[in-house]
Amino acid sequence: MQTVPEYFGSLVFDDRVMKASLSSKVYTSLRKTIDEGAGLDLSVANAVAIAMKDWAVANGATHYTHWFQPLTGITAEKHDSFISPSPDGGVIMEFSGKELIKGEPDASSFPSGGLRATFEARGYTAWDPTSYAFIKDNTLCIPTAFCSYSGHALDKKTPLLRSMEALNRQAMRILRLFGNTTVKCVRTSVGPEQEYFLVDREMYEKRKDLMFTGRTLFGANPPKGQEMDDHYFGVIKPRVAKFMAELNEELWKLGVLAKTEHNEVAPAQHELAPIYTTTNIAADHNQLTMEIMQKVALRNGLVCLLHEKPFAGVNGSGKHNNWSIATDTGVNLLSPGETPYENAQFLIFLCAVIKAVDDYQDLLRISVATAGNDHRLGANEAPPAVVSIFLGDELTAILEAIENGTPYNGTEKKTMMLGVDVLPNFARDTTDRNRTSPFAFTGNKFEFRMLGSSNSISCANIMLNSAVAESLKIYADRLEKADDFKTALHQMIRKTIKDHKRILFNGNGYDDEWIKEAEKRGLLNYRTTPDCIPHILDEKNVKMLTSHNIFTEAEIRSRYEITLDNYCKSVVIEAKTMADMARKQILPAIEKYAASLAETAGAKKALCSEISCAYETKLVSKLALLADGIAMKTDDLEAEIIRIGDIESVEEKGYAIRDKLLNKMSELRGIADEAESVTAEEFWPFPTYGELLFGVR
Repeated sequence: MQTVPEYFGSLVFDDRVMKASLSSKVYTSLRKTIDEGAGLDLSVANAVAIAMKDWAVANGATHYTHWFQPLTGITAEKHDSFISPSPDGGVIMEFSGKELIKGEPDASSFPSGGLRATFEARGYTAWDPTSYAFIKDNTLCIPTAFCSYSGHALDKKTPLLRSMEALNRQAMRILRLFGNTTVKCVRTSVGPEQEYFLVDREMYEKRKDLMFTGRTLFGANPPKGQEMDDHYFGVIKPRVAKFMAELNEELWKLGVLAKTEHNEVAPAQHELAPIYTTTNIAADHNQLTMEIMQKVALRNGLVCLLHEKPFAGVNGSGKHNNWSIATDTGVNLLSPGETPYENAQFLIFLCAVIKAVDDYQDLLRISVATAGNDHRLGANEAPPAVVSIFLGDELTAILEAIENGTPYNGTEKKTMMLGVDVLPNFARDTTDRNRTSPFAFTGNKFEFRMLGSSNSISCANIMLNSAVAESLKIYADRLEKADDFKTALHQMIRKTIKDHKRILFNGNGYDDEWIKEAEKRGLLNYRTTPDCIPHILDEKNVKMLTSHNIFTEAEIRSRYEITLDNYCKSVVIEAKTMADMARKQILPAIEKYAASLAETAGAKKALCSEISCAYETKLVSKLALLADGIAMKTDDLEAEIIRIGDIESVEEKGYAIRDKLLNKMSELRGIADEAESVTAEEFWPFPTYGELLFGVR
């Protein structure tokens, strides 16, 4: 049996394989492309393609695909076999540099937001050599970018790579000002923590809402939910442990650095956290992780739910984006060091992040906006829709001292004394962890906690990288012209603190008083997707994103159209599913139970005319009223669906869904859940919350 180090990355064409299978000249040239962004010669691409094909075939691959991330939120792939006909009637296995570098998938059916006409079907995929190829299901998967025939980005990887380049350019300018001439590039790194639910597959398949929408649209709360906090970090159930073990093995073979696993707060909820890596690779790995989670779950008779709020009344699922900046020499630019007050380089990068988050709160909120995440943000399980930064006591005190021009005497390191001789004493961290903050500093990185569990992390990191690049550009433009660098640097740090301290908040983000305080500070509070998405078109946002070549104006408008359209379609599908379940499942179940009660009452009367049958009579009356209410609310919901379908403007449609359709869905759910609570279990047509949440053992 192989050990983990022996099989880790065994399905990845990584640096170890490249070193062993490429000539020294080809390997050196390819590394220069990967590490420094140098151009790729076709002869090098041909040599890499041959080596990649030979390795893939030796590991059981018969096909290859350009694996990309269109604007659907999931990955896409078109498989081509390696076979080519030979003169003797057989086949040979071939793969060229041209096939490696470029593919031509049909782009006509992918979301484009108006970037192409319907008849313009041609699209291109372009190899991303910085993300290693891998084998999945006997297919060589080559990570690629995806664009239209006219060159517009139709994916999430292209703008992500652009944002990484933009931040690298501006960060390098700052480092050169500090006299650093050895660093060749600056990269952002990410470690996305992934939350998810596991439910029994047989139960899942009995619920149309889960199958069509990924979340339950009906469901009365069970007697027990998460009140006891006994699931969090609890003993992992055998069936779940088996799933986790298989998941780890699959991910490790693919080079995904799955590190930590545990039960989360809600029953049936769990989390997987990886070691962080370069942002575009982390984005690829997170997409792979979600896909493999779902496949492994099915093999174990389970279904993995990645929706942000699959169950009302218990915690939803997020994705914590742990983000940092480091040089190619291994220096973390967000590491305060032993004396952060004196670490000017750290302070300027810290201030760049603070300024970026304050200036572009709207873009960060937009980057996590989905119909599913709207249910989660602002609840007592996730950050509010208001963006703020948690720095902790020490950094806050340092910034206050700098702003006020007063000395900083440091924070005394405290030792944790646990009161038991056999237990070790250890130094307490200088700051606590604030789980209520949307954007928290956690020692040498920031944790952006607003992402929903099904989100691609590319969106958030595009906006974060771009906003920080803009801050660094403003700093570099001024400092490069300064007569006295040190004085100008100090003044800039001090001005940033003074101008942007409104975004800093170390308290309880769940507290309603904070929302009121945030409003006084002038912070934005975009509660829903229709509230925030139109602001991507604001002049300041368009100017910033286009100036750094992250998006063209047309690409920005396309993201606006696609995101709002996805929101509208998602909620309308939910509404149609509710109406379908109400008419075809819930109402017949209630009627059947009421008829059974009436029959029971009749049988009792037949036995003894003096029996009152008050219980049955009262309950039948209540069920009749509930059934009438459900029918009426379903009629209202269907009428609203039709009305919304007639609205042409996607923005107006989004507002109508927010203001009308969601309310009608809530009204129908409320009365249906009440009906569930008084209907005998054997009559209810699909598994209940109690069965779903506690059914996996």
